[in-house]
Amino acid sequence: MCICVNCHYVDRCLTYHAVETQHQQPHLTDSPQFEATAPEINVNIRSVEDGIEMEWDVVGCASFSQEQGKWAKLRPGELIPT
Repeated sequence: MCICVNCHYVDRCLTYHAVETQHQQPHLTDSPQFEATAPEINVNIRSVEDGIEMEWDVVGCASFSQEQGKWAKLRPGELIPT
């Protein structure tokens, strides 16, 4: 799971914005301004019937600041991305 869902900066982070783009998900903001320091991204690549599927997860970040449930507070009632 992407650590960003519990990060204080998720709604303004350039890295998370890129992950949303890769997952073709709606953005929390159209104009992120926060540049994360040393984000670590795991990219899982899987063969699927009609091509290749990639899943991007931020697994580490020097800028990470714990705010449990931050993403859920911004998108109440929606499923938390996994």
